[in-house]
Amino acid sequence: MTSTAPSTGFLALFRRRLGDRPALPFAEFMELALYDREQGYYRQARPRVGYGSGTDFFTASTSGPIFGELICAAAVTLLAGKNLREFTFVELGAEPETSVLDRVEHPFGAVRTLRVADAVTLAGPCVVFSNELFDAQPFRRFIFERGAWRELAVAERGGGLAETTIAATAPGVFPKVAPEGYVIDAPLAAVELLRRIAGQPWKGLFLAADYGKSWRELAEATPQGTARAFFQHTQSNDLLARPGSQDLTAHVCWDWLAAALEEAGFGPAIVESQEAFFIRHAADFISATAAAEAARFSRKKLSLLQLLHPSHLGQKFQVLHAQRL
Repeated sequence: MTSTAPSTGFLALFRRRLGDRPALPFAEFMELALYDREQGYYRQARPRVGYGSGTDFFTASTSGPIFGELICAAAVTLLAGKNLREFTFVELGAEPETSVLDRVEHPFGAVRTLRVADAVTLAGPCVVFSNELFDAQPFRRFIFERGAWRELAVAERGGGLAETTIAATAPGVFPKVAPEGYVIDAPLAAVELLRRIAGQPWKGLFLAADYGKSWRELAEATPQGTARAFFQHTQSNDLLARPGSQDLTAHVCWDWLAAALEEAGFGPAIVESQEAFFIRHAADFISATAAAEAARFSRKKLSLLQLLHPSHLGQKFQVLHAQRL
């Protein structure tokens, strides 16, 4: 099926990348659609997160400073006994003109906020934090057809873009047999990004808030894959529509990310629901906030409930954390 026609600029970009190939693997298409310097969704200087006009989705940071306060409180708990003035808090992949520690009192010696296009250089004692960074990395898409895995790709059809398949070697961890039409969205670039981050000469605490699944869930319990698009707060399965103007995302594989950390000397790498992570590691802050806001139904109280409640963000998101000290 041919999707919504892309812009003239994106179609020209797509043709240049395509060259004489019949189709682009989906990961290459996604790299262009999200990260190209001129056409990429994440390279545009406009608000994407929030409730305002023109935004596409909301996340934990939309709740205001309380999310940063919770992250800070949890980091303090996890690094108990350490001199936090020696640590730099580094946020990776932050939205334009924002930081998770905006308006947050913190004990760290320094704060660095890196945007999508910024080079990641890390050294010394750090708290390295990201919020929904890894789910936005280009992912490869595979479908099981007629007894074999094939890779999903993007081709030009009739002036628009359409999904097709190409021959490819699936990662060795993939099941040898799957139901006909089973799709696995394999977040391999997320693992490579984490290896680059963990491979640098720093020590301290790694924190990543994101949404993901175990490898077993991806391989056995998500037959349609986990990829989706977001445009103006509407979720869609049309991944090829309006490239450069909508967000593309898929669940990370927590098993793969945890293994990458442990291979780099972190350990143990632990995944908890966002609700459990904050309740276990920011309990004093939550108790103090609940007591201070008990007599009123304030915005801060509402935001805390949204971040913790299992029917809101508390179970939708998870937190991966590990230390290398």
